[in-house]
Parts: sequence; structure tokens; C-alpha cells
Amino acid sequence: MKKVLVLGVGAQGTTVAQRLDEEPGVSEIICADYDMEAVENLVKTLGKARGMQVDGSKTEEIIKIAQGVDILVNAMPIEYSKQALDAALAVKANYQDFAAGTGIVEETDDDTSKSGWIRGIKYMYSDYGRRFAEIGKTAVIGTGAAPGLVCVVARRAVRELDTCEDIFMLVYEGCEPKRFQPFWWSPLNALSDMSETGIAYINGELVETEAFGLPERRRFPEMGGKEAVMVEHAHDEPVYMGLNADQFFKGAKNIYFKYGGVGVDFARPLYRAGLLSHEEVEIDGQMIVPFDVILHHLPPAPKYREEIQEILDEGLIRDEGAFVVECYGVKNGKEVMVDAHVFAPGIEDAFARSGLTAEMYQTGQCGFLFTKMFIEDKYTQKGLVSTDMLTDEQVDYYLDCAAKLDITFTLEIKQP
Repeated sequence: MKKVLVLGVGAQGTTVAQRLDEEPGVSEIICADYDMEAVENLVKTLGKARGMQVDGSKTEEIIKIAQGVDILVNAMPIEYSKQALDAALAVKANYQDFAAGTGIVEETDDDTSKSGWIRGIKYMYSDYGRRFAEIGKTAVIGTGAAPGLVCVVARRAVRELDTCEDIFMLVYEGCEPKRFQPFWWSPLNALSDMSETGIAYINGELVETEAFGLPERRRFPEMGGKEAVMVEHAHDEPVYMGLNADQFFKGAKNIYFKYGGVGVDFARPLYRAGLLSHEEVEIDGQMIVPFDVILHHLPPAPKYREEIQEILDEGLIRDEGAFVVECYGVKNGKEVMVDAHVFAPGIEDAFARSGLTAEMYQTGQCGFLFTKMFIEDKYTQKGLVSTDMLTDEQVDYYLDCAAKLDITFTLEIKQP
């Protein structure tokens, strides 16, 4: 029986806690957040949970409430990753994070990586990997839908190749309600990711890419063959998979994450106009930060059942999307493309099942499945790994569990 601490009770943490409450291998769930009202609202719906208030910026507070837990699930903002990692080490617990903290380590004179993002993940693999291995525990990072599910699907797809050259991860989210709602998750995180420099693995090297750059055009059958345009987006996957290309992706030379949809269509012209800049500018004698002005006028992501129901009652203009991994390489001496498509409930189906949006459902459920693997002792690795580093057996187990939640995939080998 496992005791689990869920840090952060937003959409992701709430979903993990709700699903853990159904697991026979879980004896207790500690739900913790700075927002005690949110904690209490969650805990009263669960049978195995108790609530605690915690300041995620203070490692000592996390350590205090984490005593005796087997697994620490970090669903807090990424700026608190170091505090959560250090707390898990202090109490000798396994660790799970939905992403990876980019500010884990400061720049040093002997580190030649251009990006703090790359340095941070390298540091997590090496330093935190060593420290978790020394206490015989496992830390898994990047455990949502993207990163997370998309990394697992990429591992499954590349298995069909003898050697791999290119990997494209393509995510298009086209859920557009009648009201103004460009983002279904944190507008701050969404605009930050869209306006920041991205990372791609190109010709065997991790390189920085311009926001909204390097467009890829596709016609996906799940979208009725309509053309979709995906662009560069600041995401973890190319960093993980680029660093692990030789060991886990059969020598892939080029790895990209591309994103498209309603949010991109909204944010791209703002970026081109300079309205996502964090630099102060003077307008009519007033100093303003353009990014802050835009953010101030955006609606928050719908979180509660009543909010989502209201949006659905008003109606949707469209609800379409694609979640695709393409792996190009050689099989039996011939050049081929492995085409993998993921299917998950749309917003109306997700809401009917769980009272969540499709974004919350997919990310939260996918995150829970990585926790379930801890509950069922499926991780054989000791140290720190990202979700692209699972074994073939772990990949198959994960995808089988996902299918039971109606998160499925198809895989086809084609001529490129």
C-alpha cells in the first residue's frame, strides 16, 4: 500500500488525486496547496485523502508534510521544481513531475550549453539522477500528455525502424467556443511558451529556434483533411529526446515539437507586433509592459464544472484536433515513415465523463497513469529519467492502460 503526496491541486493534481482515490494499492493521499479552499473542496470529494496547506517555494514546508510518503507528485508551477525535488530526496520518496524545471541550475563556467533549459535538464539527469539512485528511488519527469504521452508514443513508433532520421511531434488544438476563450490552460503559461525561444534537435545538435518559426503543413484525416499549420513551440520533448537520441531513438538526427490551433492563431500576430514583449515601452508618457497588458485582458482557463458547463451551453464554433508522431527512417533497407495518431475524448465527451475540459482530461489522466506505474511497481530504473526513457515493456503497459481510458493510438508504416 502506497502513501502519496500530491503537491498542487489545479487541474492536473486534482485529476491525479481523484484517480488515486480509486486505486486499491493506495492507502492515503495528502493533497497540498497554498490555496486551502481548493484543497478542502477536493478532499471532501475523496475517501482516502486529507488536506494540508503548503508554500511550494519553501523546501522545508514540503519536507514537513512529506514525511513517510512513498511518492511525491509535483503538480505545481515549474518554478518550484527544485524545492519539490529536494524535498523528495530529503524524505527518500519517489518523485514525479509533469514537466521539468528550467531554472534548476545556474550557468557555470564549465557548461557550454547555450540554453539554460538544456543545462537544467542535463543537470537533472546527472546530479539529481545520481542522488535519487543513491537512495534507491526513481524520479520521472515530463509526465503529462505533452511531454509524457507523446514521448511514449514516439518510443513505440520508433521501435518499427532499424534506424531513424527525423521525428516530428505535431499537436493541433482547435477547440473554439462562441465566447472569447483562446486558451484552455493557464494564459500566462500559454503566452510564455508561445513567445519564448524554442528548442529543436537539428543535424544532431540542440539549437534554439524562433517562436512561431519553421512551419510544417499537414492534412490530418481526423480533421477532415483540412490543412493544419504547426510551428515551433517551447516544449521539453526535443531536449529530452535529443539528449537521448542515440540510446532510445535509433540515432535520430532531427527532432521537432510543433504546435498549432486556436491559441497559436491568436498569439502569432501579437508576437509579430511586439505585443508579447516583456520589455517596458513608453506610450503617451506611461511605461507599460506589452505582455502584461495582453495577459490582463485574457480570460482565465475554465476550471470548475459550472464554468465549463456554461461554455458548452453557449455552444462551440469548432472542436477539432490532431495529436501525431511521425518517425522517418529505414526498415529492412527501405525508407519508410511510421505514422502514429493518438485519439482522446473531445471537450463534450471529456466533460460528460469527468466534468473536465479535454485539455484537463488528457493531461491529468495521462499524468495519473505515470503515477499508477509507481503504485504498481512498474519502474525498474533507479535515478532520474524522462518519459522518453521507458523500457519497451513499460511503454506497452502505459499504452494498454491509456486505452482503458479511451486514449488510443493507431500506427501505420508508409512510404515517405
